[in-house]
Amino acid sequence: VQLVESGGGLVQPGGSLRLSCAASGFTFSMYAMSWYRQLPGKGRELVARISSAGGSTNYADSVKDRFTISRDNAKNTVYLQMNSLKPEDTAVYYCNTRHLVIGNIIDYWGQGTQVTVSS
Repeated sequence: VQLVESGGGLVQPGGSLRLSCAASGFTFSMYAMSWYRQLPGKGRELVARISSAGGSTNYADSVKDRFTISRDNAKNTVYLQMNSLKPEDTAVYYCNTRHLVIGNIIDYWGQGTQVTVSS
């Protein structure tokens, strides 16, 4: 399993970014995908999750109505559109997929992409 995030960077408050996560090594269309973030000095928190077919999404309260998760199963890619960004959104953002392997739950992570919201 390989997850490769891209799209992070420096943006001013109120701006937008779109993160992408290219997945390989598994049947992408069979698995839910998630975005997590890790704020400086804190643990990882779930930002958004999307079901395998894309019909169901969930968001953290802190990003609801500002972020949108989507996926393209033909391209094995999941996206996170981030609008109205705030300084408190500054974090490393990680793509995640969780698989059940021989009765064990295994979390796979990308390398992360830095998002910095600052004027």
